[in-house]
Amino acid sequence: MDPSAAVYPEQRAANPYLPEVAADPLPFYERLRRECPIANMEGLDEGTHIISRYEDVKFALKHPEIFSSDLVAVDIGQDRPLIPLQVDPPEHAKYRRVMDPQLGPSVIGHLEDEMRKLANELIDGFAGRGAVDFHAEFSVPYPCTVFLQLTGLPLDQLDQFLTWKDNIIRPEVDFGDIEAATRVRHETGKAMYSYFEGVIDDRLANPGDDIITRFVQAEIDGQTMSREEILDICYLFILGGLDTVTSTLDCSIAYLAQHADRQRQLADDPSLVPHAVEELLRLHTPVMQVLRVVVTEHEMHGVTMRPGDTVMVMLGSADTDVDEFGHTADDYDLQREVNRHLAFGGGPHRCLGSHLARLELKVALEELHRRLPAYAVAEGATLDYSPGIREIASLPLVFDPKAVA
Repeated sequence: MDPSAAVYPEQRAANPYLPEVAADPLPFYERLRRECPIANMEGLDEGTHIISRYEDVKFALKHPEIFSSDLVAVDIGQDRPLIPLQVDPPEHAKYRRVMDPQLGPSVIGHLEDEMRKLANELIDGFAGRGAVDFHAEFSVPYPCTVFLQLTGLPLDQLDQFLTWKDNIIRPEVDFGDIEAATRVRHETGKAMYSYFEGVIDDRLANPGDDIITRFVQAEIDGQTMSREEILDICYLFILGGLDTVTSTLDCSIAYLAQHADRQRQLADDPSLVPHAVEELLRLHTPVMQVLRVVVTEHEMHGVTMRPGDTVMVMLGSADTDVDEFGHTADDYDLQREVNRHLAFGGGPHRCLGSHLARLELKVALEELHRRLPAYAVAEGATLDYSPGIREIASLPLVFDPKAVA
C-alpha cells in the first residue's frame, strides 16, 4: 500500500478551486503527486477523489468503463448528457464518427487566412496605444469570432453567448455557494435550450454551410439526429468554443509577458511557435481537471473507489509530473523531445476541437510576436485567474507602440 494512503482522507484533503491555487497551481500539483496521489476533496466526504499523477490520470481517461463521463459527474444546467462529452462508449463512438470530420485538419485548415486577418485587425485596434487589456481586446474576440463564423451564429449576439458561457462555467455567486451556482446554471441552461430551438428551426428551413447545419443534416446509422441530440451538441459547443482557447491565450501570454527572453525567441524564429503552443498547453493547462464517476469498483494506491464516487482527474498535475516530463516538468522547454501532454484530455473523450484550438493558438502567437516583439504586464497589475478553467479576468499589457510592425 502506498504510504500516503494510510492517512487518507483525513490528513490529505485538498481543494483545487481555491483562488491561490488557480493563480499558481504548480506547487499544489507537486504536493498532491508527492504526498497523496489519491486525495480527498476538502469539505466533502471521502467519496470524492483527486487523481494527480500522469500515469493514473491517463489510465482514468482511457477507461470509461471504470471512470465514466456520465451526466452525474457534473451538473452544469443541462437536461441530458451533453454530446459527445457525457456519453460513454459504445454510444459515444457513433457521435464522434459524425462530429470528428467536421473539425478535422482538412476542414479547419482553410480558416487560417481568415484567422490571420482577424488577428491583425485586433492588433491594429490597440497597436498605437502602447497598452491593451489583452483578455478583453484579443483573447476573447479572436477565438470567439472564429467560432461564431464556423457555427453561423450572429456576431452581434456574442455578449449574450459569453454571458451564458460564464454563467455556466464561472457563475457570479459567493465562493462555495453550490446551491446558488446550481440555480444560475439551470436558469441559463433553459435560456440556451430555448435559443437553440430557434437555431435548429432556422437551419432546417434555411440550411447553410455552417457546422450546425451539417449536424442537423448528418445521419447516424441511417437516421438524422433528433432535435434533443442536436440541442445537446449545441449546448456543449457554446461552452467549449467560447472559453478554452480564450483561457489558453490568457495563460500563455501572461507567462510570456513575464519572460522577455522567451518572447524574443518566438519573434526571432517563428518556426518555434508550434513547439511553444504545445509547451504552453502543457505547462499552463487551462482546464485544470475533469470530473468522472466511478461505475466499477477500482483500487489505486491503496484507495478503493466505489461505484457512485466522484473523481477529479487533474490534467494540470499530470502535465507537470516529473515521472513523465523529467526534471524540466515545471519549466518551459522548447527543446522537449517528447510532449505527450493531456491538455486536451485523452482516451475516447479527447477534445473534439483540438485541431481548431491548435491552429488558432499557432496563428495568434505567430502574428502577435511578428507585430509586438516585446510586451510586459503593466506595473502593479494583479492577475486574477478563475479556478477550474484558468481564465484571467483582465490582462493589462504594455509595449512600445513605435516597435509595432
